[in-house]
Amino acid sequence: MFLGWGFLGWIILGGIAGWIASKIMKTDPQMGIIANIVVGVVGALLGGFLLSLLNVDVAGGGLIFSMLTAIGGAVLLLWLVGFFNSRRSR
Repeated sequence: MFLGWGFLGWIILGGIAGWIASKIMKTDPQMGIIANIVVGVVGALLGGFLLSLLNVDVAGGGLIFSMLTAIGGAVLLLWLVGFFNSRRSR
């Protein structure tokens, strides 16, 4: 990921990625800005970790690749949370 941003950059990227992922997964009405940021940042870490397992150069991808990685990881995270919540409620 693009680590030169600092804390504020990660918050902004995480918020945007989490918001887009919540729109894709149709969970936006139940999520606030803090949840979007958390989902986006954790999704970015998850997506970066999974891509690094596949030997993808995550650090050299630039801003667009970082955003797509964060969105993909956030969508995966929201799907996993929804999957386990639906299984628990049965």
